[in-house]
Amino acid sequence: MASEDTSTTWVNLLEAEDLAFIKRFILTSGSLKELAEAYGISYPTVRLRLDRVIEKIRIFDNQNIVGEFEKTLRAQYVDGKIDLDTVRRLLAAHRKELRKEGV
Repeated sequence: MASEDTSTTWVNLLEAEDLAFIKRFILTSGSLKELAEAYGISYPTVRLRLDRVIEKIRIFDNQNIVGEFEKTLRAQYVDGKIDLDTVRRLLAAHRKELRKEGV
């Protein structure tokens, strides 16, 4: 098994709210119905939340996305905090800046 820098593993990059959701998901044995009842929200809302957490884990675990900036930016998009056009513009500007710095 390859050694990972524990400060950058996906579990350490998730927000406390996401980790609490995962814990509750596990404690309900993965029942989205029970999870919806526990949170007092609809099943589709729980499903959307779970899909977002899954996508963030994929982003944080993706070995092709090495920069903290890009991982954070993509996670913000998954959470619906910024739109796709903004992500694209910020990533383009960031990559341009990195090229100027010779990174």
